[in-house]
Amino acid sequence: MNLAPGAWRLATVPFALSAVAAYLFVPAGVALVLFGTATLWFHRDPERSAAGTIVSPADGTVSVVREDDGRLRVGVYMSPLSVHVNRAPLSGRIESVEHVSGAYRPAFSKDSDRNERLHIRGTGPDGEWDLVLIAGWFARRIHPYVEPGTELSSGERVGHISYGSRADVVLPADVTRSELRVAEGDSIRAGDRLVDSA
Repeated sequence: MNLAPGAWRLATVPFALSAVAAYLFVPAGVALVLFGTATLWFHRDPERSAAGTIVSPADGTVSVVREDDGRLRVGVYMSPLSVHVNRAPLSGRIESVEHVSGAYRPAFSKDSDRNERLHIRGTGPDGEWDLVLIAGWFARRIHPYVEPGTELSSGERVGHISYGSRADVVLPADVTRSELRVAEGDSIRAGDRLVDSA
């Protein structure tokens, strides 16, 4: 099983403490082993292939479909059971990667727009796009894999968020709501096609 960078570092602490804890209280040791295993599983990084030129950046449930300044925003809420490695929604060049400090509200709530987040802005043959990785109430670690100047194809890895979050893509200006293949409440996987014409 492929893992996101840093997964073993996070899992090593509970695994190391489990031996001491088990000596003192066996159920505590078992709980720490389970937590370490869950940490590795949470950071799994399965292969994904892009099914189109405009694709979902994440596995999860579509929680937001709205217009922002004349452009469509599609948000994908990643539950604790989802894969949390995020992918480029379109091909292109990364223009900027900006970290914004903020609150830690549940990632599925409307207030999460004010949470800590990472803005990744790109431009390519299909237009300008933004990917916003939003931390949840427990997720306080956003790990980008890209920097300005990076060239990507749609579906390539751009980063991951540890322990629950949301990934929003602001689509190019010429994408209309009628072209969207998804609606709020739909389940989706990273790399699934978002737009009919793409």
